[in-house]
Amino acid sequence: MTGQTLMLAISGVHAFYGNIEALRGVDLEVGAGEIVALIGANGAGKSTLLMTVCGRPRAARGRVLFDGRDLTRLETFEIVRRGIAQVPEGRRIFPRMTVLENLQIGATSADPACFDEDLARVFGLFPILQQRQGQRGGTLSGGEQQMLAIARAMMLEPKIILLDEPTAGMSHSETEYAVALIRRVTQRKTLVMVEHDMRVVFDLADTITVLVYGQVVASGPPAEIRANRAVQEAYLGALAA
Repeated sequence: MTGQTLMLAISGVHAFYGNIEALRGVDLEVGAGEIVALIGANGAGKSTLLMTVCGRPRAARGRVLFDGRDLTRLETFEIVRRGIAQVPEGRRIFPRMTVLENLQIGATSADPACFDEDLARVFGLFPILQQRQGQRGGTLSGGEQQMLAIARAMMLEPKIILLDEPTAGMSHSETEYAVALIRRVTQRKTLVMVEHDMRVVFDLADTITVLVYGQVVASGPPAEIRANRAVQEAYLGALAA
């Protein structure tokens, strides 16, 4: 993150689901324009960390700073208005609504006067969605639904996007397209991404952060993480060779 403006700073964050401590003192810094990938086994706290940034669950201890402002005690709608958009795991589009209606819902926190401009910008990134704007979201392919979920987030005019499992359920060709698309989107946006496909992680990420049982055990540039023997054995397998 050297030389970059600090966009997101998470310090000493603890979060709970009932009596279960899901995050145990997590620290994370994200620079403007940076792609940070979160990796780790299921249950490591990756998705929880993204959701905690958005206030659900709320951090029990620690602080979340965004663009220099403390978000820790804000409601989710207030956090979204400050420029944070989340693309949740499983896409969670509205399947009975059309593509256009899904995008309209995504724009509810943006400036209404900019809707046509934002829609044109999003359709420029996702031309297939422009072709299918009258089609119900649930009839799209898995890859197209993921595009719609990202496009919906883009309609918020976000400063940062929290992207959870963007290539889950995609074919090889859809994954390749998604990687190219994410690279295009992040030419102007900061991104924190949870991803299990290590080839996608190493292709896209500027920084990789490894979580184990709600704690950060390693963080650094891809070459450093690739050389970390403990991370190799646990997560990277043949990719690290």
